[in-house]
Amino acid sequence: MRKLVLLALAIVFSGVMMAQQSGPAISWTKTVHDFGTFNESDGIQTAVFEFTNTGDKALFLTNVKASCGCTATDYTKEPIKPGESGYVKASYNPKGRPGKFSKQITVTTNEFQPTSVVRITGEVIPAEN
Repeated sequence: MRKLVLLALAIVFSGVMMAQQSGPAISWTKTVHDFGTFNESDGIQTAVFEFTNTGDKALFLTNVKASCGCTATDYTKEPIKPGESGYVKASYNPKGRPGKFSKQITVTTNEFQPTSVVRITGEVIPAEN
């Protein structure tokens, strides 16, 4: 009888775990892009963060927001079907911003854990006057 109860609990627990894993799931190829050192005069630097929907339902990016106005974003606007890929672009404007930087881009989706963060880093060498 005890084995039967344990078996029943194991089956119920397995079902609960599988239910939590269904839905869209975002899998990033990378979450940090380092531009390294570049000159302010080089202008805007752009990084592309690619991801795949590894879930079993369509993934929607509902909001993509940079941590400051010096970083512009673009992203896949249409639903990403299971197995398909999308992107988030982050463009950093170094004008008047010499020195090291680290900026985060917050990505909100319809995934079970709806918020992901990707980051751009680098160092801007000031333009000579």
